[in-house]
Amino acid sequence: MASVVDVLQQVQHLVKQYPVQIVVVLVVTNLLWNKFQPGLVSIPGPTAAAYTKLWRVYSVWRGSAHLDAVNLHKKHGNLVRIAPNHVSVADPKWIPIFYSTKEDYTKTGFYPIQSISWKKNPEMNLFSTRDPEYHRIEKRKVGNAYALPRLLESEEAIDSCINLFMSRLDEFASQSKAVDLGAWLQYFAFDVVGEFTFASKLGFLEQGQDVDGMMKAIEGMLIYASLCGQVPELHPLLLGNPLFAKLMPAMETWNQVLVFTLKAINNRASIKRDGELINADSEGRDMLSRWAYVKSSNPDKMSTRDIVVHLSTNVFAGSDTTAIALRAIIYFLCHHPQCMQKLVQEIDDAEHSGQLSHPISYKEATDMPYLYGVLKESMRLHPSVGLLMERHVPAQGVEIDGHFLKAGTIVGINPWVTNHNAEVFPDPEQFRPERWVEASEQQLKVMDNLWELNFGGGARKCIGRNISWIEMMKVIPELFRQYTVELTDSKKGWHVVNHWFTQQEGVICNLRRRK
Repeated sequence: MASVVDVLQQVQHLVKQYPVQIVVVLVVTNLLWNKFQPGLVSIPGPTAAAYTKLWRVYSVWRGSAHLDAVNLHKKHGNLVRIAPNHVSVADPKWIPIFYSTKEDYTKTGFYPIQSISWKKNPEMNLFSTRDPEYHRIEKRKVGNAYALPRLLESEEAIDSCINLFMSRLDEFASQSKAVDLGAWLQYFAFDVVGEFTFASKLGFLEQGQDVDGMMKAIEGMLIYASLCGQVPELHPLLLGNPLFAKLMPAMETWNQVLVFTLKAINNRASIKRDGELINADSEGRDMLSRWAYVKSSNPDKMSTRDIVVHLSTNVFAGSDTTAIALRAIIYFLCHHPQCMQKLVQEIDDAEHSGQLSHPISYKEATDMPYLYGVLKESMRLHPSVGLLMERHVPAQGVEIDGHFLKAGTIVGINPWVTNHNAEVFPDPEQFRPERWVEASEQQLKVMDNLWELNFGGGARKCIGRNISWIEMMKVIPELFRQYTVELTDSKKGWHVVNHWFTQQEGVICNLRRRK
């Protein structure tokens, strides 16, 4: 009987004699295993997707994954296999299951890629962590600061951003110059995040440009995260390589988001070399002030590390999704002038009856039902998130439509798919704000359950969603109260690229002051 040594020697001999053939056999075997996994083999989808993740990488690289998802579900139905171990689900009944508060379905390796390093240690934030208990602990520390009543305590600061925004737009209107309103809406969103987070604008509106290349830097980070997130096992070999952290300077010296955050903190406080936050103004209503006060009164509840991680997350994620929604609102209204006229009439009626402040308050805006419908419908038709919200099937597995998916299979729902559900939203491709105004209470509840997935679900719902909603409810009616807005070329569509967020370009507008 051959010994283990003899077998190893024979294998070594074969490898030397037939290296190419052996590699081919291993690759083919892996591809066939991917394809014929039990429970997955009968789920329809692109042919290549069943064999390799490269199909999905290519879809994300093209920036069209959101449209690919909608079209694939139209073709194949409720379940689509979009990678060897990934299943996209369209049926809305799975939303409360995949994204429950119990977090039975845990986040995948896609998420930790979107985190920072602090003092050369990886630091998970509320979005990137896969650990439900860690998420609960961190959310308890900061969650209260994102509550709607707390945020509205800073409404005057938002008003100052709106006033500055309108004055900058007036420079274009007075000279009859076209304006890239899409870019300026993001400048506005950044400065509002600055007020909520640091009690100061971040300079985007004042300078009228991408301050310190922040927008470009975040775009680059999202491209890496979205592409590498399809093959997260490569991240430890790339930017997540431990050697990278050792050989490179600390992230707080070169990462634009972290550098920008620390600069904003240092305008109000001091961070010593040992990482200790001192001399912080603890009297304000912004998040830095609130958390600095907690830290000074009870260091066990909040550390400098906690403050840096949560504030940098605001800077990273606080403007893109809001700006995408604002661009969608403008774009769809400009392409549907009858809807724009209805909204303007609603604003004018409130104005003439003396119901509006200057700028319009959040409470006043909540009394405008058509405004509510416009915002909801714009975000339904163009969600900010454009990839699968991935989750792992738990230990017991799950059966969906007769297919048993074993533990570890990656499932999820893309908001673009559920937001285009024809049973819930008849004529789903049509921009029709009236559907939100005319719906019965029961219909509205069903629609809202799908629409809410724009912000995630369950315990992992976006903690900053109230910030976005306040901004939109205030700035949109104020914009149409003061200006007539039209696209410079209504026949030319915008350009959309999906790298996790469905960013648009081409919302170039002409503005005219209304009498």
